Amino acid sequence: MDVRSQISMVFHLDKCIGCHTCSIACKNIWTDRKGTEYMWWNNVETKPGTGFPTRWEDQEKYRGGWTKDGGLKLRSTSKARAVPNMFHNPSMPSLDDYYEPWTYDYQNLFNAPEGDDQPTARPISMIDGKHIDIKAGPNWDDDLSGSPIYAENDPNLGALTDEQKTQLFAIERLVFFYFPRICNHCLNPACVASCPSGALHKRGEDGIVLIDQKVCRAWRSCVSACPYKKTYFNWHTGKSEKCILCFPRVETGQAPACFHSCVGRIRYLGVLLYDADRIEELAKKDDKDLVQAHRSLILDPNDPTVIEAAKRNGMADSTLDAARRSPVYKFVKEWGLALPPHIEYRTFPMLFYVPPLLPVMSKNNDGTVATESDSFFHDVDKGRAPVEFLGSLFGGGNTGVVSYALRKMTAVRHHRRELTVGDVSTESVEQILREADLTREQAEEIYRLTALCTVRERYVIPPAQREQAIEMLKDPLEHKQAVGFGFLKGPRRGI
Repeated sequence: MDVRSQISMVFHLDKCIGCHTCSIACKNIWTDRKGTEYMWWNNVETKPGTGFPTRWEDQEKYRGGWTKDGGLKLRSTSKARAVPNMFHNPSMPSLDDYYEPWTYDYQNLFNAPEGDDQPTARPISMIDGKHIDIKAGPNWDDDLSGSPIYAENDPNLGALTDEQKTQLFAIERLVFFYFPRICNHCLNPACVASCPSGALHKRGEDGIVLIDQKVCRAWRSCVSACPYKKTYFNWHTGKSEKCILCFPRVETGQAPACFHSCVGRIRYLGVLLYDADRIEELAKKDDKDLVQAHRSLILDPNDPTVIEAAKRNGMADSTLDAARRSPVYKFVKEWGLALPPHIEYRTFPMLFYVPPLLPVMSKNNDGTVATESDSFFHDVDKGRAPVEFLGSLFGGGNTGVVSYALRKMTAVRHHRRELTVGDVSTESVEQILREADLTREQAEEIYRLTALCTVRERYVIPPAQREQAIEMLKDPLEHKQAVGFGFLKGPRRGI
């Protein structure tokens, strides 16, 4: 057992209001430089929708992540294709797949001569300074404004029948949810494995995936290999860049900027312990088994055997204590509410999502008010967002894990309605709690951590151990290869 620690995240999608405050906070801090105009390390998409870059989930086009054909291999590259791909990589997204960043000709607006027409500020490219016609942007399909052009081209809709698609878009402005995305800081990162220069590494003390700008040689293999398209190329510096999870803030006990600024308080941060020895074995499981395989990697921080193995690897007591108090562990492992995005890419992302239950149904289809016998909440398998769609997004096609999470959240709502409104019988609540595999105590704890918890409970950050880790190594160059502190065994694992 090779026990390592990972700073992990949970986003509660029922609480996201799509305000983009997180995106702006990240943009103002990290990507306001020349060459980063088109980069959004944090972005908020509308689902259904094609996202940013356009159709990033279509791996037949972009070939990101891993495949298990004949063993675990990268889709985008291999030993044989590494050199040719340096000169021509057909799977790499172009600027048109993102968008050409623009500003406006404000001087024409301010200094226009007197005339009969109202002067306008024409859009200008931030790359070459020429006038452009805007055709897309990072949130072009926000709130389904681009339907049917964008929403109907969501790759996840392939899991639905034609009848389900028709029903989904019959009330299109009611059937959508927000999907905020940052780098997942995966356990089996394809970007790290694909880099010919070895510029990417996974930090041992917290699992954050970083790019060494001095080592990067602009091969851009990481851009192609990342199935979530969260690695970007800076056309000005000739270096790749990505989300660093605001590690200067994390090292001082502060939440990342996008977490700190979140208006809906949807974001949770905590430590997870995992067994690195089983990553390759479990990544070869069938798509529908990957969610449970991923969860089985996560270890119980209260288990004496796990604690002993963690200390053998040099893990600090403060990290173990943070793992025991982690809200992420509760959502992911203890309650089974949070799910990884597109687990079929086999990178084992460490950003998890509580799937959206979406608005409750207060009326029946015939317009009458629902009674207790009708259930106050819609059947999760017949929800406004089809469970097949959510299963494609969060379950690797396994709708069972999504239904399990949705039924638990429905049970929590029944439990709280009985306590606050009192128009639900105790017997019916007890029944739905049993069917959802919940106790009263668990339902109350889920409610409290979702709605009432403090900042210290949402963000459980261990004291920084980076300096201690470096001092324990004889040679600082061994830092990237330090198995005892959580790095993958070599920068090109899996090739």
